[in-house]
Amino acid sequence: MSETKALAASEMYFLSPFLPPGARNPATGAEAPRPVVDSAKDEKLPFVTLTYAQSLDGMIAFAPGQRTTISGPETKSMTHFLRYQHDAILVGVGTAVADDPALNCRYPGATINDQPRPVVVDPNLRFQLARSQMAKLRHEDKGKGPWLITRPKSLDSPLDSNCQIIRWTDPMPKYTDNAVSNDPIFWRSILEALKHKGINSVMIEGGASVIKDLLRLPELVDSIIITMAPTFIGQGGVSIAPRRPPKAEQNVASLNPVAYHKFGKDMVIAGRPYFPLPPSMPLTLNPKKTLDETQEK
Repeated sequence: MSETKALAASEMYFLSPFLPPGARNPATGAEAPRPVVDSAKDEKLPFVTLTYAQSLDGMIAFAPGQRTTISGPETKSMTHFLRYQHDAILVGVGTAVADDPALNCRYPGATINDQPRPVVVDPNLRFQLARSQMAKLRHEDKGKGPWLITRPKSLDSPLDSNCQIIRWTDPMPKYTDNAVSNDPIFWRSILEALKHKGINSVMIEGGASVIKDLLRLPELVDSIIITMAPTFIGQGGVSIAPRRPPKAEQNVASLNPVAYHKFGKDMVIAGRPYFPLPPSMPLTLNPKKTLDETQEK
């Protein structure tokens, strides 16, 4: 595992316009400079950063479910800097099952208080939380206890009728497919539930289905940070290109403003989503399918 190094001042300056409110310089504790950006986003939602690494041909993995390292060590350090700036890190269950990620912050100087909350969207509770790296780090006081977001057993959930948060210390309910088949999860509900629990900023790292969904819902996203690696994966790789609405003659979304910066051999593109189309309706998860974001569509 490569060492996580501190970012240069120029790299932090490049990222600063796209960080959540209250973002800090890890070395000094000073608040990072950022412009005032007008936003009509619902106050019930946290600040959302969507970030991922891709090849030049728009692939994020060699094959569904296959862990693939695309970016270099310099952008790995950037990832941990971004984690330092967010209250939570969210991935889908496909990534959690395939990679068993730690979802912690290893940026130089980060303490237990700086660790983000690991969050896994797991509609049908496939992820073995008790055996995960996230739970191990929590037991070692090196990370915060992970949360699972799932479908509630009934519509009487005190938090939200569309999703339920299970903390790592909660008894794990035993759901069956029949118990949840008519109870879809909405992305807006997921984000509202996190905000309700005190999460003011969330960094979403994938995988493919999660990225596709949120690129089709740009009104829910505040910043998008993409690492472009100078490589081609080729046909058969896992693409994150979102589907356009039928007969659409415009882009699904664009970035405006947008900035670029070179990290080692990688090029990082950062911007705020701009969506010329009317805000789309919230996507729901297919009750018959889990949120396996590594499945190529």
